[in-house]
Amino acid sequence: MAEPHLLEHPGFIKPSNSRPTLAGLTAHTSNLTATVNATVNATISTTLSAPGGRYRAALALMCASGFAGLGYQVVWTQQCSLWLGHEAAAVLAVITAFFGGLALGARTLGARIERGARPELGYAACEAVIALWGLTLALLLGPLSQMLMSLAGEQPGALWHGMVAFIGTFVVLLPATVAMGATLPAMARMTSALAPRGAQGVAPLYAANTLGAVVGVLATAFWLVPELGLVRTALLCAALNAACAVTALALRDARLPPLPPARSAAIDRTLLTLAATGALGIGYEVLVVRVLGQVAEDTVYTWALLLAVYLAGTALGAAAWQRWGAGVTASPALRQRMLLAQAGACLAGTGALWGAQALHVWVQAAFGPGMPAALAAEAALALAAFALPTSVMGALFSHLCAEARAMPHSLGRALAFNTLGAAAAPLVFGVLLVPALGPKGALLLVAAGYVALAAWPLRRSAWTLGVAIAAMAVAAPPLAFVAVPDGGHIVSYRDGAMAAVSVVEDAEGVRRLRINNRQQEGSNASRYADARQAVLPLLLHPAPLSALFLGLGTGVTAAAAANDPALAVHAVELLPEVIEAAVHFRAADAAAPRWQLHAADARRFVRTSTEQHDLIVADNFHPARSGSGALYTVEHFAAVRERLADGGLFCQWLPLHQLDIATLRSIVRSFLAADPNAWALLATNSLDTPVIGLVMRKGEAHFAMAQLRARSERAAAWQALADLGVADEFALLGSFVAGPASLARFAAAAPLNTDDRPVVAYRAPRVTYAPDSSARERLLALLGELRLEPAELVQADGATEQRLAAYWRARQRYLEIGQTMRPLADPAQMLAQVRAPLLDVLRLSNDFRPAREPLLRMAAQLARNDPALARALLDELGQVGAVPGVLPK
Repeated sequence: MAEPHLLEHPGFIKPSNSRPTLAGLTAHTSNLTATVNATVNATISTTLSAPGGRYRAALALMCASGFAGLGYQVVWTQQCSLWLGHEAAAVLAVITAFFGGLALGARTLGARIERGARPELGYAACEAVIALWGLTLALLLGPLSQMLMSLAGEQPGALWHGMVAFIGTFVVLLPATVAMGATLPAMARMTSALAPRGAQGVAPLYAANTLGAVVGVLATAFWLVPELGLVRTALLCAALNAACAVTALALRDARLPPLPPARSAAIDRTLLTLAATGALGIGYEVLVVRVLGQVAEDTVYTWALLLAVYLAGTALGAAAWQRWGAGVTASPALRQRMLLAQAGACLAGTGALWGAQALHVWVQAAFGPGMPAALAAEAALALAAFALPTSVMGALFSHLCAEARAMPHSLGRALAFNTLGAAAAPLVFGVLLVPALGPKGALLLVAAGYVALAAWPLRRSAWTLGVAIAAMAVAAPPLAFVAVPDGGHIVSYRDGAMAAVSVVEDAEGVRRLRINNRQQEGSNASRYADARQAVLPLLLHPAPLSALFLGLGTGVTAAAAANDPALAVHAVELLPEVIEAAVHFRAADAAAPRWQLHAADARRFVRTSTEQHDLIVADNFHPARSGSGALYTVEHFAAVRERLADGGLFCQWLPLHQLDIATLRSIVRSFLAADPNAWALLATNSLDTPVIGLVMRKGEAHFAMAQLRARSERAAAWQALADLGVADEFALLGSFVAGPASLARFAAAAPLNTDDRPVVAYRAPRVTYAPDSSARERLLALLGELRLEPAELVQADGATEQRLAAYWRARQRYLEIGQTMRPLADPAQMLAQVRAPLLDVLRLSNDFRPAREPLLRMAAQLARNDPALARALLDELGQVGAVPGVLPK
């Protein structure tokens, strides 16, 4: 099954935080091309003079072309997702467009070049077109993306969105993908007279091309994009294509006799088998990636490792077929045996998935802590699922291509059918079959598909495979990995087109919402924190009428805002399955919230919407998960600011327990690039799951105490503010931890996270794979760096500013002593532990309720059994002015 398939000179490419200019890109491309050409030409001149050197040079060119092809695929997938969104149709559109263009190129250009007398000219022209279009997209993909995003609209219907996504991407990438599709047929024709005896055929070229693709995907994900950014990585690939075009002309110095058109024009069984195996092979990849997403971390590195192992397996399979199977006489019986072997290999790979979780844990334990161990575990998962099936795929593809050419069909025509089948696979398997059958059913259907292709008469092995498939369908559990605690149970589970969404309840009745089992989106135990993430920004706006929530999760945050009868609430959630699961987190006696839900990509929704809002609140998206980093870029923050009405407020929540400080610095700097006058606040005083909020306010540089007091008084009619710890304006403003000057100092040296250089997507996974500190250590380290002066935040008199500064000092001390506290069941023992420290906090600020309220609760508990101790505690609280109605002595 065909797959589309480093040079950096420090004087030519410099990492940058800004989008390259036309002049800069032109200079970079010219210099890169010259450097790459010089290097390749020096290598080629040496290689050509050796025996068989021309053929080895051709294999090197195919390797380089494969490197560039996968580099483009990585870059274009990330770039296109910025305008397509991350809905299922959008995610799969790039893959479909890529394969569709390859099929068209193989069928048209490839077949034409094969028949010509100068295939090296055709090959060079294809590489030149790829280089030119790579440069063109580096310059124009931004404007083209904006045009297509506007064409799709804010809330397109499924059909219209799919049409714009698939057709738009197909057309945008078409010149390059068509040229890519013709390179393998052109090179096969070029090397027909160069290959040594026993090396003829497509298998060596395919293996070299795919091996280059393996190196390309790993280099792009682990080095090029993090260091250079997307545009400069595409320029490097364009320079490599340009070098391939120039050096290809040296591989032939004599004309080949033109070939007559292929005699067979009918669509026969071989071509149909190539199409079917293309669909089944990519379908298997899509399904395995979906299953392993519930076990692996689902980062950009996860995706790169899975794809690299998949490609490496096909390359090895093609090379092995050339070494041991190319001389075998083709026959229906041989094809049948290979198809049955493919069915068995896929069945074995599917069976390995049930042990994926145990394998993951074992490898990580064997290698120890750290990112290398985590990546080794993900590589082991990929090998277990892909090694055997993809090796057979590479051999089967090579055999079918040789069989098609013997019919005779042109290689271009054979490739066209294979890649056309591959183009249909993401839609058929990813969008249609997974939700309908689940991953297990869809994977067993892949194995059954290979058995069906073997056709009659079926061998005994076919019947054996059929029985095994039926047995697994009936007896094997679903391929659903859901962590259920002791005494707990699964409340709901749904396989969607993009992810598996589950709700799990433990023995204490705590329900948790998870995406792909790895990503927790909230629970009913976090209602306090989730509700505060709505109420804090709501109270900071004097009179909000419209609010937009980016990300739904359990729905508690948006529902808390919807309690305000004057507020129109909109919520955007990417996964429809999450919207369905949110109902399980609604109180039994609660009415349906007043809100308007949108199943859409949050970033695309903001870019295409024209409505303005008084308040926009963005959920604390896990920054390491694939696609989430795009919600923390300068461009996205600027687009959100454009959606704010005058005086409107935007709050971006950040999960510090899932972030390292270096990544946080980049996010903060990117936020300040959209609005330099920003603040930071804490969602709660939690040490173990701290959440930081970044706040910008359009057109306003300060808050007014009188407005905040009036707003709190009005809000008390629809929300019990004391239950959320914001009973007054001091508790509200007391949540702030930094002002603009402090944030600017904190983030000054950090790289910007931009659409072109997605720093967060590549940096954040490191703390997921190997945490360098605990959440509470990061929180205290962060607070040690941040500063806030009352005058930066609020317009008030000197006495009010002093009270506010005292509140912040008390909060800092409260968090510091929390490091040493441990929960105890006995109220008297707990009081002995916290009495003196909390009273010291209240002496700093008797407005600081988080220190007062636990002492009051303990006094109430002790009043039954030890009234004297309770009275003594209340007296002490009165002495520091921390009990209403009790004056300090």
